Amino acid sequence: MAIWVVSTIATFGSLFFSEIMKYEPCKLCWIQRIFMYPLPIIIGIAIIRKDYNQIWSFLTLASLGFIVSIYHNYIMLFPPELGSCGRVSCTTDYFNLLGFITIPLMAFIAFLLIIILCILGLKMDKQSEINAGEDKE
Repeated sequence: MAIWVVSTIATFGSLFFSEIMKYEPCKLCWIQRIFMYPLPIIIGIAIIRKDYNQIWSFLTLASLGFIVSIYHNYIMLFPPELGSCGRVSCTTDYFNLLGFITIPLMAFIAFLLIIILCILGLKMDKQSEINAGEDKE
């Protein structure tokens, strides 16, 4: 359930910045959205169906988004000399809270939290399998 909350907040947060605040996303933001936007839907369906075997799908999408996010944060910190990666530069700093919290950093944190929660979910599932095996004995 926590994975769904994080992914939903991240999805609506990105929609808020682009649709309400009118910040046009860069190419790397779009790529990260490709990996984030399906998560609330597929996680929500898995929760409704009580099908927690889908956690590997969540982990895969979050990990791919996380990799893009690492690169995006890197170029935010160390802008390349070449300039823009598209119509909107991937180093555009639309939002900067406390001098270091940027939109790419928030995406990084969201993907990281989802990965951590997925790993915790896998460990809990493994532990419940072990406990179920002990109960049969």
